Amino acid sequence: MRYEFHPEARLEYREGAVFYDARRPGLGAAFTIEIEAAIQKILEAPECWRFVEQDVRRCLVHTFPYGILYTIEDSFILIIAVAHGSREPGYWRHRLQ
Repeated sequence: MRYEFHPEARLEYREGAVFYDARRPGLGAAFTIEIEAAIQKILEAPECWRFVEQDVRRCLVHTFPYGILYTIEDSFILIIAVAHGSREPGYWRHRLQ
């Protein structure tokens, strides 16, 4: 199965990597590896994670305080948000329309 990012989710992903790399060189790459590993888990078993709202599921990322929020579409996974755990809950809802 393939996946696509909502444009705002792709931006969150990039901003997270830049933020961590600014904190310590190489940490952005570690963040990217963990995000990609979580995406791979989602692709292997998309129905494995709990619903957080409507048809949106969340897979937590190891090591970093992030979750990947996604929906299962007919032929792909749509990543709605790459959300930091401290961010306002539900800030991504407008992306579902």
